[in-house]
This record gives sequence, structure tokens and C-alpha cells, in this order.
Amino acid sequence: MKKHYSVIVVGAGSMGMAAGYYLGKKGIDTLLIDAYDPPHNMASHHGETRLIRHAPAEGEQYAPLVLRAQELWFDLEKASNRKLFYPTGTLLAGEENAPFIADTIKVAKKFSLPMERLQPAEIEKRWPQFSIPENYIGYLEPDSGVLLNQDIILAYKTLAKSHQVAIQTNCPVTEIIPSNSGITVKTRQNTFYADRIAICTGAWTGKILKDIRLPLQTVRKTFGWFETNDVSFQPPLLPCFYFNCNQQKYYGFPDITGSGVKVGRNDSEKDVDPEDMVQDFGKYPNDQKDLVTFAENFLPHAAPAFRNGKACMITKAPNKNFILDKHPEHDNIFIAAGFSGHGFKYSSAIGEIISQQITEKKSELDISAFSITNCLSAANH
Repeated sequence: MKKHYSVIVVGAGSMGMAAGYYLGKKGIDTLLIDAYDPPHNMASHHGETRLIRHAPAEGEQYAPLVLRAQELWFDLEKASNRKLFYPTGTLLAGEENAPFIADTIKVAKKFSLPMERLQPAEIEKRWPQFSIPENYIGYLEPDSGVLLNQDIILAYKTLAKSHQVAIQTNCPVTEIIPSNSGITVKTRQNTFYADRIAICTGAWTGKILKDIRLPLQTVRKTFGWFETNDVSFQPPLLPCFYFNCNQQKYYGFPDITGSGVKVGRNDSEKDVDPEDMVQDFGKYPNDQKDLVTFAENFLPHAAPAFRNGKACMITKAPNKNFILDKHPEHDNIFIAAGFSGHGFKYSSAIGEIISQQITEKKSELDISAFSITNCLSAANH
């Protein structure tokens, strides 16, 4: 087995698999290492679907990133000959003064992104599946939609291999040792060497990079599916949706894969150690109750048919901002972490950024907002 590579990517999930593809496409001798066999349910990339919005409420620094990501999703569909994106549109709804909605509209205006304002009666007329309170307002983002996240990882995996990228699965990394002559990556089975590495280890980033004490928090979240036999819950008859209601945030998808309408609560979080994470949906009473209550209030025709749920984990930085930066002491180590539950839609662009930073030490998109310095500063305030 070959032991030395130009680049090793540690963690071959959402970001790492994309990075491996773009490095391979550049002809870079690359090894991907993952503790499991992606796609899998031990990270943050399972659950069939992910939402992509082009006007991110999380901040205007994300808009160029997501717009580039959308271009790359179209490119990936062509390269893989797979349907990976469904342009369902996304309905935002909630109290008019809800911060999430106000922040979304602000970004949409700045970047001239289409956004249609809708009154409750207009929403219910267009999509009678919804029940909308009179004091709510809605906005339709027509060009957004659904990404098939597990299919995307498989597509990147297949294409990376076609570019001679090596992939070691079920191979946990135990130690990373930087030196002036390169980097040693120790796993339970083997030791590998590289000139440069990228760290894309999600919830395990804090454990892998103990030396810089990144203040990352790993939390458990839940989502579930409601069985619907009515075609009105399938695209294009139902858009994706994001509701900001009673200071709670819920999101959902039409029935795309036949599993049913998917609903998740975006702000129900419980601390978890990634080593202890298991599929334990139902462990807490609110796992199912929150989702059913939302459906009863806003999707009443789907509410009686709760099908099943899952738990997943996400990794947050203190300011909920991404970390895309080189190691503060070793410029041949690039770190991608802290994607805070909204990272997948950007993963194509982040994979491209990682490949550019690794090979050219710069990227076409400005990533200065995602520095380790910003992360550490936020942790101290």
C-alpha cells in the first residue's frame, strides 16, 4: 500500500469528499481517510435531503459562497449524470418582525435575489397544504430547493476515484504529527505521510486538533418524516419551507424520495459527545412531540401520519460562523470546521476552496470572515 501522498484529506464527508474530487480533478496525488464509509449516519450528512437557500439569514458573507455552490451543484449533476438538485423554491413564513425573516430579506435585497412577498391567504390559496396564522407573512425564494445529500456524496466519491484519488474507509485517524518535512497521519491500521493536509472531521475536529483548542460544541438534533399518499405533498406542488414561529425554527421538504414530508426543528439542541452519538430518536419526549405539534399547526393534513424520525449531530462555533483557515502554526494544514447545521449546501464551494487553499494558498472567494481568529474572539465574548 502506498504511504506518501501530496495531500491527505482527513474526513471524507460533506466537505472532505468534495475537496477530494476537486483535488483529484487538478491532478493532485490525494488520499481521503474516513473513520467510517461515507455516506453514513455517524456524521452530519445523512437524512436524504438538505435545503439550499440563496439568501442566507446567517449573514451576507455566506451569499457569494452559496451562489458559487449552486453553480457547482449544476456542474456536478452534469459530471455525474445524476439528478441531485430539485428547484422546489422555499417558503419562509413567520411573524413579520422575526429576526430570521428580516435578516433573509436584507441579504436578498443586497444581492438582488428574487423574493416574493405573500400574505397568509395567498399562501393558503397557492398551497392549501399549509395553514398560516393571520399575523404571519411569507416570502417565496423561487430559485432555491433541495439537494440529495447522500447521493451527492456518492457522486463525488465515484468521480474522485475516477481521478485516481485513493480512499481509505473505516480507518480512524489517531494522531497527526506536523514537521518541517511534512505531516505524519497515524491511523489504527497504518501510518501515512503528506506534504499538506486538510482537516474536515466535523464533530471530531476538537479531538483531532487538541493543540489549538477550538471552542467547538457538538449537539444533537432531530428530524422526522410524515407519510403522505397525496401527490399535493410532492414537488412541484409543495415547496420547501422554513418557519420562524414563537421564537422556534422549523424547516421541511416535500416528499421527494417517497419517504414522506420531512420536518426538522432547527433550534432543539442537546450537547453530545460524538463518541457517544447513536440513533436514539425518541429518547426525549420532545423528539417527536415538537415535530408533530408543528405539523398539526402548519401542515394539518400531514400531522396524523408521523412515520419515523432520526437524530443527527452538528458542530457549532461560538459565533455559529464557519471555520475555513490554515492552522495558526502550520500553514500546510487547512481546517474546515464548525458548519453549525447549515453547511451542506455550501459543501461544493467549500470543497473547491479547500483544493485552492491547499494547492495555491489562496481561494477565489473571500474567506476572511471564517478565520480561526474570529472564532476564538467570539468565544471570549
